Amino acid sequence: MTPEALFLTSEELSGLAETAEYVDVVREGYRQRGEGAPAEPRTRLDNQDPPGFLTGYFAILPETGAMGGYTYGAGFGKRDAHFVLPLFDAESGEPLALLDGASLNPYKTGAAGAVGVDTLAREDATSLTVIGSGSQARGQVLATSTVRDFETVDVFSPTAESRDSFAAAMDEYLDADVTAVDSVETAIAGADVVVTATTASEPVFDGDSLEPGTHVTAMGQYNRKKREVDATTVARSTYVPDLRARTEQDAGAYIQAREEGAIDADHVHAELGEVVAGEAPGRTSDEEITLFDSGGTGIETVAAAHMLYEKAQEEGLGTPLPFAPASEAMPGQ
Repeated sequence: MTPEALFLTSEELSGLAETAEYVDVVREGYRQRGEGAPAEPRTRLDNQDPPGFLTGYFAILPETGAMGGYTYGAGFGKRDAHFVLPLFDAESGEPLALLDGASLNPYKTGAAGAVGVDTLAREDATSLTVIGSGSQARGQVLATSTVRDFETVDVFSPTAESRDSFAAAMDEYLDADVTAVDSVETAIAGADVVVTATTASEPVFDGDSLEPGTHVTAMGQYNRKKREVDATTVARSTYVPDLRARTEQDAGAYIQAREEGAIDADHVHAELGEVVAGEAPGRTSDEEITLFDSGGTGIETVAAAHMLYEKAQEEGLGTPLPFAPASEAMPGQ
């Protein structure tokens, strides 16, 4: 019998799961990674004319019973992106689903950031700062607010209209007081948790301004020539990437800190999954500065996709698509 995969549109996936559910399954995915589940950082191919890129990454979560990845193309004259998410059964290798991954992107990425905060930030953290005001910043704030009881949320982005509208929208969702501030210095001052969710190529704040005990999640860049946080921030912090291999490939903040001599080769404390799984300690003191460098992995992608696939089945959503196995499509091979 020809296997069938369930095609799920972005509209069908939107609102199918609560933010906290994303966080729970992504935390479980990183636990599996910490205990040895395979995952690789993204591969990116750039095109010059027309300018754009194709990128993707993969992971296998054996206990979840799923494997898959994320492939997307962006640019090419349209200043837009399209996300394709294939999901396979980890035991049989058969396709389970093909998801239009656009609407889930901020939620699964936000969930990874929330797991970083839950693992590394102080338990008594009550103030959150987000630098950025786009969809990814929104995902980070919503997810992070499920793991800590924030009393205040400050938002800064360079455009006053953007940060004001973002703060107003978030204030409707959160119990915390959400305020737009007019400088990054004001935003950083006194923050327990700082999240950078920008497209910036250069550091967005001075690492010397971080107060002891702060946790930073940097999630906006995955390019060795770009960084949201400076070498001082990396050097002052207990540094935890989502995947260790990224520190040789696309973790620009870490790579540039190494090149500037601010850190040495053993500065990586542990992968996030190792901390989640209890294989390495997380925060060890209230004065410690911690940094989660989140560039995006197949771990959160597969974890979120499998959860949504199961929910879609329960709701009767999706369109079956036949996928011929190689034994049928290539007879005699």
